[in-house]
Parts: sequence; C-alpha cells; structure tokens
Amino acid sequence: MEILQLETFLAVASYGGFHRAAAALHVSQPAVSARIGALEQSLGTRLFDRGPSGFSLSPAGKALRPHAEKLLQQVAVARQAVHELRPAFGGALPIAASLSICTYLLPEVLKSYQSKNPEVVVSVRSGNSAQVLKMVLEGEVEFGLARSLHHPEVETISLRDDPLMLVGHPRHPATGNRKVSLEQVEGFPIISYDRGSSDWTLMNGLFRRAGLLPNIVLEVETIEACKRMVLRELGLAFLPQIAVHDEVRRKKLLTLEITDAESLGRSLDVIVPRRHPLSPNGRSLLEELREATRRDLEPKPHAKR
Repeated sequence: MEILQLETFLAVASYGGFHRAAAALHVSQPAVSARIGALEQSLGTRLFDRGPSGFSLSPAGKALRPHAEKLLQQVAVARQAVHELRPAFGGALPIAASLSICTYLLPEVLKSYQSKNPEVVVSVRSGNSAQVLKMVLEGEVEFGLARSLHHPEVETISLRDDPLMLVGHPRHPATGNRKVSLEQVEGFPIISYDRGSSDWTLMNGLFRRAGLLPNIVLEVETIEACKRMVLRELGLAFLPQIAVHDEVRRKKLLTLEITDAESLGRSLDVIVPRRHPLSPNGRSLLEELREATRRDLEPKPHAKR
C-alpha cells in the first residue's frame, strides 16, 4: 500500500470513475488503473463495483475510505514536521487568489503581514477558481484562495462563510421592509456580472429551480462594477458578502431577505497542496488571513460624532 495508490483511490472515489480521476490527477487513465489494481492486489479484495450508473465503492472500499483520508492527513503532518526544521528566511512567497479576494480581502491582510515580515516578497497571481486550483496543483504557488473549492490533491481550509447576498440602494422600492419573495425579486431589474462564473450560475439556479427568470437588465464583467451600478440605483444584485461588507455596515447598501428561497451559501477557502507543506512564511500568512477574517465578522462600533 503506497501513498500514490491511496491518493488515486480517493480521487476515483470522489470523481466516480477512472477517466475523471485521471484528468484531475493529471496522469493517464492506464496509470490510474494500474495504481488501483496494485492496491486491490495488496489488500486482496475489490475496492470498486461497476454498475449501470458507473463506478461505486464496494463494501471494502467504503471501509477503506475514512482510513485512507486519515493516513493522507498524517502524511501531510509528517511532511510539515520535517519542513519545520528548515530555518525561515526572507524571499518570495507566491500565492494565487480569485480576483474578488485580491480586491476585497488581501490589501489589508498584506499590509499587516508585510509590516511584520518586511523581508518577504509576496507575489499574488489572480484568476478564476479553476485557474487558482491549476496553479496550486502545478506547484506555481504555495497556496490558493478561492470559494468552495475541493479536490483530492489539496487540503481545503475554510476561513469564513461568504454567501451571495441580495442588495439594493436604500432608496430602492424593494428595500422598504427588507423582506421579499423570489417572485417579487423577479419583477425588479437585476444587474449581473461575470456570465458563466460560479456566482452567475448560483444566482440563475435559484430562479430556475422556482420556475422563474431573473429580470437581468445589465451585465458587467466584475463584482466591483456591479456594486457601483447598484450604488447608482440601477437595480438589485446578488453580491458576495465580502464585497459589500463595508457598504452594508455604513448603510450605503441594504440587504434583502428572500423569504421563500434558500440562501446562496459559499465559503472562502484556502487550498493547500497535500504534497508540499507550507513554509514558515506561508503558515504565518495563513494565520494573518485567519485573524483578518475573524476581525471582519466582529461587530464594529459606530464612530462618535
């Protein structure tokens, strides 16, 4: 039983087939088949059953899965312990983040981090969630920041919830009692952004499941542009909490509760490659991120006049 075999086993279990697991692991399908075959031979039992709907875990596979996950976690801890013996010096710290996280979270975090670690040069690369994951898997960055992202080759560390929130200008007619039905929302102009993104898909799915269509009157490319349009009273928008936190706190924007639909929950996550433990500099930046997200969730007193 080898680490690669266990990682491949978890990938097949997660993706439900050899082909998709091979694509996720960036190896050939025969390599996946060979690893699973060797693991089954070493255990003397079949780990997967093939049925009409594809691959599923056999009873032995179901028994192995939690132990495989724990073993890989212990491997990561062992690598971390060895890595900690290396002295920490300055140098470059490459990370990747989605554009909205670069815009709304990182500036204050990096200001604080660099005041404490002036010898470290942080290099930030931005992209969508798939691009951030690719940079992490290919070792181009030490860790990534994205939303609700999971993959068998990375450890996902959730920093905080970052739901999509329906917001409007205080003078918008929908903000009168702050509670609306989804059918009422359908009747108001909606501003959307980044067509095809996970946020766009979540928002459209909310209406589609109710048999409704959002009244999209304006599409823009970025979250910030969308927020500016709402501030100019051009319509309502579903925006990430992290992007409107300050405006809501200062009552420049108001949130609306949709009474007959589920909330659009997501999490703001750090993704770390299992095979490469974080450096001391990376761990200190991760702790800075944790502290910053904790502070963001704390109520802030109003300024005295």
